[in-house]
Amino acid sequence: MELSFWQYAGMVAALSLVFGLGIYSAWRVHSSEDFSVCDRNSGRVMVAGTIMGTLIGGASTVGTAQLAFLHGISAWWFTLGGGLGCLFIALFLVRPMRESSLETVPQFLARSFGPASGAVAALFLSLGMFLNVVPQIFSSVALLDSWLPLDWRLAAIATVLLMVLYVVFGGLWGTGLMGISKVVLTGAGMLAAGSIALYFMDGVSGVVSSYPAFPWFSLFGRGINQDLAAAVSMLVGVFSSQIYFQAIFSGRDVKEARGGAFISAVMVPLIGLGAILVGLYMNLAHPDISPAQALPMFIMEYLPPWLGGVIFATLLLATVGTGAGLTLGISTMLSRDIFQRIFSRTKDTRMLFVFRFFIIAVLLVGLLVVYWSGGEALILDWSYLSLGMRGAAVCFPLLACIFLKDKIPPRAGFWSLLLGPAAVLVAMILPITVHPLYPGLAVSALVLLLGLLIKNSNR
Repeated sequence: MELSFWQYAGMVAALSLVFGLGIYSAWRVHSSEDFSVCDRNSGRVMVAGTIMGTLIGGASTVGTAQLAFLHGISAWWFTLGGGLGCLFIALFLVRPMRESSLETVPQFLARSFGPASGAVAALFLSLGMFLNVVPQIFSSVALLDSWLPLDWRLAAIATVLLMVLYVVFGGLWGTGLMGISKVVLTGAGMLAAGSIALYFMDGVSGVVSSYPAFPWFSLFGRGINQDLAAAVSMLVGVFSSQIYFQAIFSGRDVKEARGGAFISAVMVPLIGLGAILVGLYMNLAHPDISPAQALPMFIMEYLPPWLGGVIFATLLLATVGTGAGLTLGISTMLSRDIFQRIFSRTKDTRMLFVFRFFIIAVLLVGLLVVYWSGGEALILDWSYLSLGMRGAAVCFPLLACIFLKDKIPPRAGFWSLLLGPAAVLVAMILPITVHPLYPGLAVSALVLLLGLLIKNSNR
């Protein structure tokens, strides 16, 4: 599909703004702590930019429109659950996490359950977050394939290169600064696109009259089991993810960190609603298209050229930024909780190289997975699986560290961290109808409960 001059102009302007901030952020990095937590000097806007710059990505835009095209408003769970997760962090987790003066979630867990627990948490969290890097590449491929004459393989390579540029030089400074600009552009663009789609459908009354109430206007339109699991996995996955707490760790103080989480809790669900309205309209106007093309095609066909170019660029940046932010979280854990634990005398300048090496390595593996899959996948399914893996790994152990403190034996914490995600993997293999998240959470909670009971009985 051929682009006009003004569409190219809008794209170039938006990309130049965001990557210009990325180049600036590279000048702010002088140490590995600058790279990973901005020297703990972020204000609430920077904290919110880091959180939303990672949370608002391909799944919350392209993937949400894709699922709304197929099933309706149940697609809202990704961004609604993300907002609820940010709210939970703001209300209950900001103070203990920020006051710990740590850099990673595994470090926080290791403080209560021992070094081996931190290493296990780092590995499973990294795996879970990697499962969400892959759908960001899928989303970007769908966008580039709609707008540019690129083979999907070349589009995947271009996506990975953009992710490397997004984060490898500026670290969390780059993620935060580019995240702020990206979220402003993406939020305004998605709200504008949703409003235009609503206008085309003759308002709320037109939308309601176009679809049956069920399943299109039910949050559980795909079934209680599937959609409730999506909600729970999103909720627990957000407050079990390294990159979101990395933003909290970077806050100047508890007040600024909490303010950033509150901003994210409000904005994330609103952006999802815009994508849902676009998906519903495209189902009515173009029912035969590939669902993953709903949002890209709407931008191309129905928006003013300059605005379409800007929104396309910001959607591309949304997918790139989320993938880059998650990769930064993986790199931080692998560097701090695995590499530095083994090579404790590594100089800080060498640690900067290690951070960047892991970023590039993770993205190259993601590219291989996309090639192996053939370039096609239901984006939100990968994202929900990722969040479920993360949640099963550290949700209950993390809450136990905060609210039960020294009441859980370290051995119980270790086995909970190990067996929870193992149960998710087993449930994925077995022919059962229960969502894999539930066995994972149940096993994790049961191990912690047994540890608590045994410790109390030995007193």
